[in-house]
Amino acid sequence: MEDELEDKILYQTLSKSHMKLLSKFAVGVTPLNSSLSYVWKVMRVYLLKPEVLIAGLLICLFVLYLQAAEVWSRGFIRRISSSLGFGKPGGPRSGKLAMLVSAAEKHSWEERTTGSAVYAVQGRRARMEDRYVISENINNCGISLFAIFDGHGGEYAAEYAKTVLVKNINQKLQQSSAIADGKESAPPGANGKPTSDCGGPPDGKPDSPGSPKNAANDREKDVNERYKLLNGAGSNGNGNDPSAVQRRQSFRKSKTEDAIGMVGGAGGTGAMGGSNSNNQQLENDLLSKYMGNQSPARQQVKKNLLNGTSGAGPTPVKPKTYEAHCYVQDGSINFGKIITDEVLAADFDLVEAAKRMSDFAGTTALIAVIHRSKLIVANVGDSRGVMCDYKGNAIPLSFDHKPQQVREQKRIADAGGFIAFKGVWRVAGILATSRALGDYPLKEKNLVIADPDILSFDLVDHRPQFLILASDGLWDTFTNEEAVAYVRERLDEPHFGAKSIALQSYSRGSVDNITVLVVVLKNGRFEVGSSSD
Repeated sequence: MEDELEDKILYQTLSKSHMKLLSKFAVGVTPLNSSLSYVWKVMRVYLLKPEVLIAGLLICLFVLYLQAAEVWSRGFIRRISSSLGFGKPGGPRSGKLAMLVSAAEKHSWEERTTGSAVYAVQGRRARMEDRYVISENINNCGISLFAIFDGHGGEYAAEYAKTVLVKNINQKLQQSSAIADGKESAPPGANGKPTSDCGGPPDGKPDSPGSPKNAANDREKDVNERYKLLNGAGSNGNGNDPSAVQRRQSFRKSKTEDAIGMVGGAGGTGAMGGSNSNNQQLENDLLSKYMGNQSPARQQVKKNLLNGTSGAGPTPVKPKTYEAHCYVQDGSINFGKIITDEVLAADFDLVEAAKRMSDFAGTTALIAVIHRSKLIVANVGDSRGVMCDYKGNAIPLSFDHKPQQVREQKRIADAGGFIAFKGVWRVAGILATSRALGDYPLKEKNLVIADPDILSFDLVDHRPQFLILASDGLWDTFTNEEAVAYVRERLDEPHFGAKSIALQSYSRGSVDNITVLVVVLKNGRFEVGSSSD
C-alpha cells in the first residue's frame, strides 16, 4: 500500500515538472529570430490589406477565364514550363497533355510510305474539312505529287479538289512525261510550237484582232499571263526568260504594315475606295448569300444566284486546258502551266457545281510536284510549305494569300470589294484568305480568285533534307523555323515527325483542322516506289 502511494506521488511530481519545463521552453524560444520575425510582421500587414486581397482575387479570376477560353493559357504555360526545364521533348507527358493528345488521336487520319508520311487531326472543329494526297511516282513515270487542301464552309470543295483536280493533273503529268521521254509521239507539226489545239493560230498565222477566236482567248490570256507556254521564241523581245518573270512575280510578297496603313480601318476610304455604306451593303449582300437571309428581297437574290441569273455582265467563260504535248518543249515539261490551267478549270467547274447545289464551301490548295531534281510548288490560299536545306535552314516553298497584303488588297479594291478586320483581316468581312477554290458568292465579283502562285526550286542547289506541307492549323502555332527544327529532330520516327508536330500543335491550342505532310529526301533527291494514282 505504501509502495503504491509512493509511486503515485512520484509520477505526479515528475509529470508536473516535465510540463513546467515544456512551457518554459515554448515561452522562452521564439519561432523566428528577430530579423525574420520583422519581415514576417511586415508581410502580414501588407498581405492582409483589402486592396491586396481584391487584386489577388481578380488576377485569379482572370487566369481562370483565360484557361476556360483557351485563348492564351496553353501556349503561355508551355513556354513557362519549357523555360523552367519542365516538359522537355521525349519526357513523360503530364496528365492534362496526355488527355489532350488522346482526344486528338480519336479523330485522326494517317498514311505512310517509304519516303513520306501524313498525319491529320480534326482538332477542335465540328468536322474534318482537310484533305491530302500522296501520289508517288505516278504510274512509274518518275513524277511525284503531294497536295494539301484546307476546306472551309464544308467538305465539298476540298473533296472535289482531291478527287477531280488531282486526277486531272496526274493524267496530264503522266501524258506529258511520256511525250518528253519519247515514249509517246507528239501530233505531227507540233514540236512545241503554238498550234491551233494549243491556243495558237492554225499554220502559225496570227488571228485578226477582231476575230471571234481572238476574243474568246482574251480572258484566258489575261488570267494566265504570268504562265505563258514556252513557244518557239523561248524568250520575249527583250531577251527575258518567261519562266524567270514567273519566278520573280511569284516571290512578290507585301508587308502587312503597309496594308494596314493604307486601309486605316474596316471598310476605309482612300486605297479601298467607296464609302462605308457601300462596303456595308456589299457585305450584307454577300452574307445573305452565305447565311440565307429570310427577307424576300434577299431570298430572290439568292434564288437568282443559284439559277445563274444574278450576275450583271458577261457570262463567265471556262479557262482552257490543252493537250499534253502543248506543255512539252525540247523534252522539258512546263509543270507550272499544267497546274495553273488545271486549277483554274477545276475551280470553274467547282463554282458551277456549287451554284447548282447551293454549297458555299471553298478550299485552299498547296500542290508540290517533284521530277528528278526539280521541285514545283503551286499555292492558292494560306496553306504553306517549307523546305529544310542541308544546313537545316527553313526555306519557304509558298507565301500565304492574305487580304491585308498590298497586292491582294489592291486587286480586291479594283474588283469593287474591301477588306475588314474581324478578329483577322477578311475579304468583305467574310473570308480570311484572298485566294481559294470555290467560295462562289465571292467569285461573282472576283473578290476571291483561284490563280495559283508558282515557285520552282532546284534540288541540287538546296540539297534539302525534307519538305513540310501543312494546313494553316499548324502554322497558327508554329513558325517556319520552329516547324523545321521540330521535325528535323524526329525524322527517325515512323511518321518522320508529322504525327508528333500535329499533336504538338493541337496541344498548343490550335483550334483548326491540322494536316501535316512530310516528304523526306536523300542526297537532294526523292526516292520512291510506285503509285497507280
